[in-house]
Amino acid sequence: MTFPLSSRTTQIAVHNRFPIIEFEPLLDAIEAAALLRMHPNTLKKKARLGEIPGRHVGKYWRFRVSDLNDWVWRQERAGYGARVL
Repeated sequence: MTFPLSSRTTQIAVHNRFPIIEFEPLLDAIEAAALLRMHPNTLKKKARLGEIPGRHVGKYWRFRVSDLNDWVWRQERAGYGARVL
């Protein structure tokens, strides 16, 4: 005996039109500073001045790895990278 497809199974496929959004994990100031090899207070100061991309979440600073990577890349392209003697 075969059963017809219920309307519920077809409705699930129709209502699944919203994309699944995956968020990039945020780093706190200590983690981001360790990644950049600088002191967390220096990192927070540069973020507060707008020199390094960061976000205030509540009273804490949060940083995206991709933003920090772009910032380092721009610094190197501008000639502020490490120099080989």
